[in-house]
Amino acid sequence: MEMTRRRMLQMSVGGISAASVMANTAAGAVEEKNSPAATAMLTQDIERAFVCFRIGAPLWLNEARFTELLDLFDHHPGVTDEITLFTSETHPPLPLAVILERAPILKTRMEAARARGYRSGINILSSIGHHEENLPNSLSGDYTLMTDPAGAVCRGTMCPNDSRVHAYIAQVYEAVAKAQPDYIWIDDDVRLWGHMPIAAGCFCDACVQRFAERAGQPFTRDSLREALSSGALDEKLRLRRMYLQHNRETIGRLFGLIEKTVHSIAPGLPLGFMTGDRFFEGYDFDTWAEILAGPQHSTVFWRPGGGTYRDERLADITDKAHDIGRQVALLPRHVRCIESEVESFPYQRMKKSAHATALEAAVYIASGCTGTAFNVLSMYDEPLDEYRPLVAHLQEARPFLDTLARTLGRAPSVGIHSGWVKDSYAAQGAGGAWFVGPSAPNQCNEIWATGLPASYTAAQASVTAWSGDQVLALTSDEIGAALRQGVYVDGPALTRLNEMGYGALTGFEVDGVRDIDCIEELTDHPLNGAVAGRRRNGRQSFWKSSTSLFRPTAVGTQTLSRCVDYTYQETAPCTFGIYENAEGGRVCVAGYYPWEQLQNLSKSAQLKAIMRWLSKDTLPAYVASFHRMNLWVRHPSEGTTALALLNACLDPAQGVELLVRTDKDSMRVTGMNGGETLVKATEPADPYRRFVLPTIPPWELILGHV
Repeated sequence: MEMTRRRMLQMSVGGISAASVMANTAAGAVEEKNSPAATAMLTQDIERAFVCFRIGAPLWLNEARFTELLDLFDHHPGVTDEITLFTSETHPPLPLAVILERAPILKTRMEAARARGYRSGINILSSIGHHEENLPNSLSGDYTLMTDPAGAVCRGTMCPNDSRVHAYIAQVYEAVAKAQPDYIWIDDDVRLWGHMPIAAGCFCDACVQRFAERAGQPFTRDSLREALSSGALDEKLRLRRMYLQHNRETIGRLFGLIEKTVHSIAPGLPLGFMTGDRFFEGYDFDTWAEILAGPQHSTVFWRPGGGTYRDERLADITDKAHDIGRQVALLPRHVRCIESEVESFPYQRMKKSAHATALEAAVYIASGCTGTAFNVLSMYDEPLDEYRPLVAHLQEARPFLDTLARTLGRAPSVGIHSGWVKDSYAAQGAGGAWFVGPSAPNQCNEIWATGLPASYTAAQASVTAWSGDQVLALTSDEIGAALRQGVYVDGPALTRLNEMGYGALTGFEVDGVRDIDCIEELTDHPLNGAVAGRRRNGRQSFWKSSTSLFRPTAVGTQTLSRCVDYTYQETAPCTFGIYENAEGGRVCVAGYYPWEQLQNLSKSAQLKAIMRWLSKDTLPAYVASFHRMNLWVRHPSEGTTALALLNACLDPAQGVELLVRTDKDSMRVTGMNGGETLVKATEPADPYRRFVLPTIPPWELILGHV
């Protein structure tokens, strides 16, 4: 009982009280309907952002260096609430003897951190292993290695279904739990794709046999690989969906073992899991969170991640934000502590600025997190002088992170949805080999960068955007629901929909494909407005992209763009069209660079008009002016709208016009420096109000609230 009181006291230091989390969880707060009352509750019980620093083994193994680290944090009060200690600095699993040797040191370091007022826990870097590194000093023995479909192996990663691996993992988590951490994190090595030098796993003999028993037919590794990549489409998709479920349950079994092991020693101890986009694994985050909570509904933490490592690629921040938005979208409501991974691997200070580091944390809260986990300090046992300016800047940024988390909470983003589902990977490479990469449906990233709002679930979609074969992974109910609302589709997706029997609802068919010398010209249509007659040339000779040409198949279709050649003579009457079907749904077919090269004035203006039309003016907000912006819109309580807006450009954004679907005439705007401005609506644009925002500095985020 005393241990439970102490742990709850430690947890209450951060964003929400442990009592609140446990009460909500115990009450069965798993129901996923986003009622206004529920979303309000999700916002109000998060008082501040969850902030953590992840500390490499070289910095805590040396007691003097760890004391220097604590002094650094003490000198910048509020910069972090948690100090999380990695078990190792290399990525294969450690020998059990090393874990047992380090556990008492970890216990001592965590006690020292708590004495300074920080919560402290352990991040097990390798449960099954990431990839090949430091193999002479890593776990070895009679373990099955992660095996790919061709029989190649990763020598630094173990099969997650091997009973001997399970026994090792149970011993590791038992030792770590006995060190009395405030929480334990499972790292993102618990996955089935990307264990260098292989990609997909695990296809060891035992895993193939396990799947064969599920499928009710015999398989060898070779015949299974062949069956997943060839043959009749329907049978191939059926087998792939079954394989994704096999993968989901593989990870679920491992988490069940970890949960039982840890909670038998430390009942109620929070368990956290770090993720990336996990399409090959079946994206079963909601189920895995429930498994980690266990029968006693213990607290679960989450850490969405991805790679963004240097200033030269600032656009990676927005791409990662959308990855993170997906990773958060399906989590049960009782998961409150969602700390984005902000990593600067290989931790060389000149590669990433302090500003970009703080910006990442803010943007990832905008896309769905409630805090951040900084993995940005040295990976060596060396003085921390070069990191002091970084820590100072992150201290200055902390109040804005708190404001974001408190305002946005766990309310979902509303806007344009990319159409992804848990089974999306089943449609990967539908016409051939399955194992062609764990591609995520990122086709909307440039659309979102025009200032149109992002959404990460169908339930919160004003418009759904489908590309290529991804519709093959959807159920008939999912397709039908979207086609009764508003959808934006490219040529290959239109063809698949028509083949699947939805032609009566799409209004068009593909009438041909051209790969060279196509130019889009906007027609004299009311939705094109002042940009009618303008052209867009994607230069197919440079940036290869096939153009789909469309033929109407129903009465009532309308053309918004045609195709012309370099003499500006028409070569096809329609490459962009709209249709309202008999069930009230609205469809836009986009054949010319539907996902790229959208950021000139005419095309971005056309897109915004189209998205308003498709949504029947249910888009919650959008940037009406010509600025490179990323926008996330939430409804944290009934009658309120919160907007996070990123200037994703190196120019200051002046005169940004933001249209918000509201009847309110003023907006409170908060900048990253904490300054607030009250902005009055300039004119109504029913059902929207137009707000002209103060200048937004380059690559900065603002928070609006109406």
